[in-house]
Amino acid sequence: MTAWSDGVPTGCGAKRSHRSSGVILSTSLTPLLLAASESDSGFHAPTIADFFPPAVLFAGTPFEINRIVLVRFIAAIALVLIVSLTARRAKVVPGRTQAAVEFVLDFVRKNIAIEVLGEKLGRQYFPMLATIFCTVLFMNITGIVPFLNIAGSSVIGLPLVLALWVYGTYLWAGVKAHHGIAGFLKSSLLPAGVPAPLYILLVPIEFLQVFVLRPATLAVRLLANMVAGHLMLAICFVATSYFFFTSDGSMKLFGAGTLIAGFLFFLFEAFVAALQAYVFAILTAVYINLSVEEH
Repeated sequence: MTAWSDGVPTGCGAKRSHRSSGVILSTSLTPLLLAASESDSGFHAPTIADFFPPAVLFAGTPFEINRIVLVRFIAAIALVLIVSLTARRAKVVPGRTQAAVEFVLDFVRKNIAIEVLGEKLGRQYFPMLATIFCTVLFMNITGIVPFLNIAGSSVIGLPLVLALWVYGTYLWAGVKAHHGIAGFLKSSLLPAGVPAPLYILLVPIEFLQVFVLRPATLAVRLLANMVAGHLMLAICFVATSYFFFTSDGSMKLFGAGTLIAGFLFFLFEAFVAALQAYVFAILTAVYINLSVEEH
């Protein structure tokens, strides 16, 4: 499921699968949707405007709240309630909810924190990694929750805030581990065992990778997956509604195909929501590990 580049998992396998699935569905649906739009103006394909809904409260102020912000509030409240109530009612023999929460936390602790960072650093950064994993998971999963129907991570604000948190953490960890900014820069930008003339080429590349590409790719990867997933689901179900209730004659038969495609994409989006939470958390652990290790 996860490809590796320079020792870092990139989730390319899942992204290629998602992209290829989108291309196949888009290719098969394009003639149908064009025919529908020509025969009747009732079909309205989803657009990027879905991610910029009108304000609900405090319009025109820095505290403006729209539908996506409300979805984020709902996801955050649900996460806090589930974790706090489970911790408060924890038993030696766990119930279903406690067992599920413990499974998720144990997965993050063993398979991300300790696996990547080792026992000592894994324990130190486990709270952060667990928070990131659960936050991204809950924000992603709202994209397939009825009546919410859009991921809280499908607008750049939330992915960017999480990426900046990771960015600040691994810079701080690197500076601390290498006893100062100079030591961290030397370890990050001047790899040992390289002929001196090559540093002219390597230093700018390493600078871009450490200080620009890592936080940028964290945010963009999550954002792109959630945007693509929402648009594909919306196309499927809008097309289904059009074919069943608006189109004429044999065109209604196409509604069965788009309905099946929508259901399959619904299941795939549930998988992608969990996968992207895992990718974000494990990349966080890998970046911290890279910043504290001697290269």
